[in-house]
Amino acid sequence: MKKLLLIAVIIWGALGFSGCSKSGNGELVGVQDRPKWRETQPYGMVFIRRGSFNIGPSDQDASMSGVPTKTVSQEAFWMDDTEITNNEYRQFVSWVIDSMARKMLGDQYPEFLNTEDRDGNPIDPPTINWREKIDWEDIDYQMAMQDMYMPENERFFGKKEIDSRKLIYEYWWIDLNQAAKRSNSYNYDDQRYEGNVYDVDGVLVPITNRSSFIFQDQVPVYPDTLTWIRDFTYSYNEPLATRYFWHPGFDDYPVVGVTWKQARAFCNWRTKIQSNFLSMKGEPELQSYRLPTEVEWEYAARGGKNFSMFPWGGYYTRDDDGVFLANFKPLRGNYVEDGGIASMKVGSYDPNEYGLYDMAGNIAEWTSTAYDEAGYNYFGDLNATFTYNARPDDPPVMKRKVIRGGSWKDISSFIQVSTRNYEYQDTTKSYVGFRCVRSTFGDEF
Repeated sequence: MKKLLLIAVIIWGALGFSGCSKSGNGELVGVQDRPKWRETQPYGMVFIRRGSFNIGPSDQDASMSGVPTKTVSQEAFWMDDTEITNNEYRQFVSWVIDSMARKMLGDQYPEFLNTEDRDGNPIDPPTINWREKIDWEDIDYQMAMQDMYMPENERFFGKKEIDSRKLIYEYWWIDLNQAAKRSNSYNYDDQRYEGNVYDVDGVLVPITNRSSFIFQDQVPVYPDTLTWIRDFTYSYNEPLATRYFWHPGFDDYPVVGVTWKQARAFCNWRTKIQSNFLSMKGEPELQSYRLPTEVEWEYAARGGKNFSMFPWGGYYTRDDDGVFLANFKPLRGNYVEDGGIASMKVGSYDPNEYGLYDMAGNIAEWTSTAYDEAGYNYFGDLNATFTYNARPDDPPVMKRKVIRGGSWKDISSFIQVSTRNYEYQDTTKSYVGFRCVRSTFGDEF
């Protein structure tokens, strides 16, 4: 009898376990059947492991004695191994041209728009059909897209060209900083938001619902090629102004003449095209591409050599053979002594220990951090940064953003890993570009 009872208990237990396996048999096991996922290395990026370091000057220069240092810890992230090149940025410009053309053609040629999904349900508003090819030589198509071209009275020698002033990238973003303010929190008792938010025009308005934290931005995407002439008076830089961005010979040179907002728009677009690709494959989205914070940039530039003045780990700008190690302005203006006269192809010099190229010289790089001389004094010590979304009516001092790395036109003190400088977010320079970063998921790569 005892044996029969024991057998019955075992059978009941086995049936109960198998029947309740998805519910965890009454135990806390988490949600089951979650998709398996492992982060792979993004193309053109290197992994920067988490760590801590002292942000600020690493040398004993008396002129730097008033600049504070601060110990900070930084989470791991991915970073582009080079600056964004002309050819990579042209992909962005070409996408904007193509999307605008398809929207214009869709008014007369429905095949350029998707009005139904795979199940036959209507799509409102219609989305762009990227599979339909555009015959740019077709006269009828050109008539439908005539608003994209230069008006006849502005054409040089009658040449029909796309009007770069009309290449606008429109996107939406969520202001998490305003959403995170306690005064803007959701009141569960009243079931409404009680705070106020600054809109895109800088006006303080009541929060109606959580969509009040979503903002729209429209950014002209074409680089300012005339900055090559504007930045240098009494210099003949017309060949760079007319060829640097579009000529194939400059494909692998870093893009310049882009504002801070254009760099941010590029990051949004890069995230968008990858998210769309993963969505078609049924895979989960990745973290967004973005500009690095000032601390991320310096941490990556040091390459694990936390007390060095330069990314290569030494105190000098030459190697043992007397060869310069970066593209900057040495010897009181002898630009060509280091191998280049202006910006050079990305990766022309050896990388640092993390595998990052041109973290000193070549071009300075935008960061996401707002510039404040006293920033180190109130930076946090975990993933430190200071952000401020400048409003249109803000004074210029509020529109300063940190740039790092120095450039081909700077002397050696500007290419040290700890040197910080700034430019105004709505200005363009022939010596300022950018590279992207992306946060990681879970454990280290």
